[in-house]
Amino acid sequence: MPDKPIMTWPDLLTRAKPAPDATLRYGDDALQLVDVWVPKGAGPHPAVIMIHGGCWQTAIAERDIMNWIADDLRAHGIGVWNIEYRGVDRGGGMPGTYEDVGRAADLFTAAGAKHGLKVDGVRIAIGHSAGGHLALWLARRPGLAASDALRGADPIRIDLAISQGGLPDLRAGAASTGHACGAEAPAAMARGDYARTSPPEMPLGQARETQFNNDRDRITPPATGAAYSAAMAKRGVTAPMEVTPGEGHVELITPDSVSWGKQRAAILAALGMPTSR
Repeated sequence: MPDKPIMTWPDLLTRAKPAPDATLRYGDDALQLVDVWVPKGAGPHPAVIMIHGGCWQTAIAERDIMNWIADDLRAHGIGVWNIEYRGVDRGGGMPGTYEDVGRAADLFTAAGAKHGLKVDGVRIAIGHSAGGHLALWLARRPGLAASDALRGADPIRIDLAISQGGLPDLRAGAASTGHACGAEAPAAMARGDYARTSPPEMPLGQARETQFNNDRDRITPPATGAAYSAAMAKRGVTAPMEVTPGEGHVELITPDSVSWGKQRAAILAALGMPTSR
């Protein structure tokens, strides 16, 4: 029997798009925004910080690509803090993208409670593709030097970082040939400073890290996640990877996919919530 075709972007993006409950600003740029998704009922609700991908380029994707899984989490009683940021093509890269992600995530601590979200419980960062790199970076950020502007004075503590087909190794990305994201974007995300920007080379953190990959993903095949797991194992850190067969890159952020079901279950378990309902 031939393999079932993997999803393409129109398969997801042409669906009716759910909407967030509020949008907040964390800066003056048009891209310095956070969408807030709040479950029904009395709070405070557990929540995740979500970071979209798109090869670190605004022209490729913005935060609304994550709306479908944000809505799914909302329906399961989990709030979402969905971050927008400047891509390398919109004033981002090193340091702008990191400044944006850090400020937006820190705003969760300062303002999440006003929107009925629980800010002092288990803190989860989840990111897709290039956003997987940023979720891992956010988890490592507190380990940067106290004087480092990328760290900030009081960076949010992440307890679990989830990479959804992520691209964690900027050095490898900058040296790649023929990759769909190209080499220029990861190079601009590091500008040679891998110890502050690329999780395999950043200071070790306290957060638990886990990866979800799909075996038919043409953007980030399981070998990408396996390389990160191996690199971290050499540093004494376990970064496990769950591989789902028969699915691709789009399925990782599609609410009715097998791979998303596994991710949702991992989030619910980390938050101490029932994994079936």
